[in-house]
Amino acid sequence: MLLLAQAAEAVPDKTVAFVQHPMGILAVLLAVLAGLFWFSQQAAGRKLFSILPMLVFCYFVPTTLTTFGLIPEASPLYDWIKTYLLPCSLVLLILSLDLPGIIRLGPKAIIMLLAGTTGVLIGGPVALLIFKQFVPEDTWQGLAALCGSWIGGGANMVALGDIVGITDDMFAKMIIVDVFVANIWMGILLYLAGKQDAIDRWTGADTSAIEDLKKRMAEFEAKTSRIPTLTDLIIIVAIGFICMWLSYIGGNWLGAIIGSIDMEKTAALRAIEGPEAEAIFKPFLSATTWKFILVTTIGLILSFTPARKLDGAGASKIGSLMLFILVASIGAHANFKSILGAPVLVALGAVWMLFHIVIMLGVGKLIKAPIFFIAVGSQANIGGAASAPIVASAFHPTLAPVGVLLAVAGYVLGTYAGLLCMWMLKIVAGVD
Repeated sequence: MLLLAQAAEAVPDKTVAFVQHPMGILAVLLAVLAGLFWFSQQAAGRKLFSILPMLVFCYFVPTTLTTFGLIPEASPLYDWIKTYLLPCSLVLLILSLDLPGIIRLGPKAIIMLLAGTTGVLIGGPVALLIFKQFVPEDTWQGLAALCGSWIGGGANMVALGDIVGITDDMFAKMIIVDVFVANIWMGILLYLAGKQDAIDRWTGADTSAIEDLKKRMAEFEAKTSRIPTLTDLIIIVAIGFICMWLSYIGGNWLGAIIGSIDMEKTAALRAIEGPEAEAIFKPFLSATTWKFILVTTIGLILSFTPARKLDGAGASKIGSLMLFILVASIGAHANFKSILGAPVLVALGAVWMLFHIVIMLGVGKLIKAPIFFIAVGSQANIGGAASAPIVASAFHPTLAPVGVLLAVAGYVLGTYAGLLCMWMLKIVAGVD
């Protein structure tokens, strides 16, 4: 935390937010969460949150505070939470995982993940075709980078942007589109989580495997539940942070080792095959991706050990607390005013997202997939490992690991699907 505060003081904040110090921002976010949780225990709160899930407010109240200038849109705190607190949370949520129950969920989750990827691939070129006359000529380059974000995450967005030679100005505009459109869609998914029973009844989806997993997890929690001691809490927090640090170190090490091997191939082929060869032969598993793979693996291993019983002392609750802080920080990273920075491009992004949504809903209806698979399959593409478990946990805390596993698969797909989308965008833009 000391390093976090020093980073904030070393890097001037361009915003004019009233509260800019990381500890002040954290205090504001915790105050928002505390207020919402307190309100949820009141009669008016129970009535309101039966209509709109509380997670929606945990997400958009910080966005509103950012829009009105109380807290900044960018802060080292947000990066710290995403880099360190998220993996810690995931370990504690996966700790009590019922892996056989996850396997029994069947193939529909993977089908919806692939449907989401297809929606992104098709939607980008179609949206560019519709808006081609109203946007700058280099918009196709920005959309190619955005495609990397909406399938593989931020690392792929940067990689594809470098490949197509995106300008700093266009990249900045695509970040606006990414944050605004993706955050609005995530808010809608959080809302749909509160309507899952009604939606699944309407579509005739088979939710038996999901309900069975919830029941098994509830029975396990009831059997192992106990009043936590100070020792329990210290062990739980220690496990979370130790596993986070091991995955962080291991992810950086694997990313560097494998990256150095693959980049030797890239250097040899770059002159022959062109810049696309660099993307094809660059490591498709970055250090960030390895971090999430390792933290998921560690959590899965612990779920087969006596450490799983720590969930009865509150491991998943502490993990959920960290996840709620992440939700608030992601919401604070957005700003409703950002649409003014690139209105036509935001409209293009919204149409692109609409194609993704239509394909997701169409395939979901065709295979009678529960809305849970549709929502998490979509967010595993659009948001990645930072937000897929948030959407999954909105349906039920025990389902967060499903979001993590699908998001990791999305990272693997990102580079190759992004190259295909880039090729289609070049055709639409009329670029040789």
